Amino acid sequence: MKVKHILITQPKPETEKSPYIDFAKKHNLKVDFRSFIEIEGITAKEFRRERVSFLDYTGIIFTSKHAATHFFRLCKEMRVSMPESMKYFCISEATAYYLQKFVTFKKRKALHGKETIASLIDLIKKHKTEKFFLPCSDNNKEQITGMLDNLGIGYTKAPVYKTVCSNLSDLAVENYDILVFFTPSGIKSLLKNFPDFKQDTSKIAAFGTTTSKAVIDAGLELTIQAPLPNVPSMVLALEQYMKELGKK
Repeated sequence: MKVKHILITQPKPETEKSPYIDFAKKHNLKVDFRSFIEIEGITAKEFRRERVSFLDYTGIIFTSKHAATHFFRLCKEMRVSMPESMKYFCISEATAYYLQKFVTFKKRKALHGKETIASLIDLIKKHKTEKFFLPCSDNNKEQITGMLDNLGIGYTKAPVYKTVCSNLSDLAVENYDILVFFTPSGIKSLLKNFPDFKQDTSKIAAFGTTTSKAVIDAGLELTIQAPLPNVPSMVLALEQYMKELGKK
């Protein structure tokens, strides 16, 4: 099978500085971006039903920029000011710097992992005495919760945003050689928008164990998977797949 056209089920990058764009140029491919899900914030009224007070915690865990955006939005709507002593545990350096949009960065403690849940867990283990709050999505399928449970680390989680399926009626999904997914919600959106979808020769790539499981549970064939020990990113997984194709 020759790969010519790949669909990344995420929003198009704001700049041309994207590893996927570099990957496409390197292999002379066409790469399209289209988000299969949309994010909607949980309202302050909805959140109050959780009976959670942000100020009861000493550490906030952010696994995405979405979580940070809607956490601080709720803080503003509910007129809650984060104390300077609050610690923020972020999955990546980019997410940590993103917090500058909401808090005075130099006065806060923003710690970050290396873009993986495992590295974030390693960071949290060094601060076990903190009282953690995990802002998450409404599907509550955060990979990190199982790891926190296994380690006996105390935390509270509550949704600050929800995911809904995008309208993809204008998308000819069958035209792509590889479909790249990053969340179980993306698979849900694929099946909702294209109930008669047949994989045929299309290959599916999935990032994360929960996404991979969603692909298999949907009765689809998973060809490309990340992260793995030797392929920590999706771009590297795609590179490896192209290299294997070249050997055939």
